[in-house]
Amino acid sequence: MDMPLDRIERETMLLGRYMHLLAPRVEWRLDRSAYILLSRIEVEGPMSISQLSEAFGLDASTLNRQTAAMLRAGVVERIPDPDGGIARKFAITDEGARRLDSDRERNVAGLAKVMADWTPEEAEQLAVSLSRLNLSIERLDGRPWPRDSRD
Repeated sequence: MDMPLDRIERETMLLGRYMHLLAPRVEWRLDRSAYILLSRIEVEGPMSISQLSEAFGLDASTLNRQTAAMLRAGVVERIPDPDGGIARKFAITDEGARRLDSDRERNVAGLAKVMADWTPEEAEQLAVSLSRLNLSIERLDGRPWPRDSRD
């Protein structure tokens, strides 16, 4: 008999595998790292490499590669620190905001198709459970994702 934690492990592994099926892959779609980094910058505003490193627990070389690709794609730009600091920061460009919104809409539409036969209460229960799971992970990791009051 599977224990709940065994089932949760299996189901989260499968969820990670299936997420790409929700929205068909198209050439102009953001890659996973760009989607996540842009989502964080969207919430927090312009961020430096050191701020991104702290937020994600990634080393500067990894972030330099990822942000260089994002610069080439035109989804971020480097700007002077709005607070007057020395480090330059990455800000989302209009193109980056457009692509992030487009990808998010495709993801939500894919979820809507998958969950078409779910009741609103079932969808809300899943949302609450996933949020609680992520909050517990963030508490252990020490890197909370900024949330608004709706979450």
